[in-house]
Amino acid sequence: MTDQQLTHFDSQGQAHMVDISEKKETRRVARASGKISMNEVAYRLLVSGESKKGDVLGIARIAAIQGSKHTSLLIPLCHPLSLTHVSIEFNLAEQTRSVEVVATTETTGKTGVEMEALTAVSTGLLTIYDMLKAVDKGMQISHIHLLEKKGGKSGDWRARQEA
Repeated sequence: MTDQQLTHFDSQGQAHMVDISEKKETRRVARASGKISMNEVAYRLLVSGESKKGDVLGIARIAAIQGSKHTSLLIPLCHPLSLTHVSIEFNLAEQTRSVEVVATTETTGKTGVEMEALTAVSTGLLTIYDMLKAVDKGMQISHIHLLEKKGGKSGDWRARQEA
């Protein structure tokens, strides 16, 4: 199979879940990130922890972990995975009033954890939005992307560094 062939379609073009029964179990790791930008009031509430809904980043961390664990329920052709580790980091940027969410997901299995990392990031960002939308409905979620993946038949992959 070339890199140009889509694995979620059979020879008749019908969607199907990829058969991974013959694949080897290997340690697999994926990291993804995304960003949310907001107004000054929302950013101040986020940093100070004084949001009426509570600890925004603490709740977003739990939501991101939960999101990673439920990926196969949200993305129709994803295999349910037993994650061995999920970590969530928040990088605050005062100058741009933004938060970068970075998720790292890990498993030992037959398929990768890229979708779990991307779902964790998306869920974390959406939770931040939900908790602060009362003061800024115009927050912008952007740049959700895979940073790197390790393991599996296709080997390691890393996003190109932006100049």
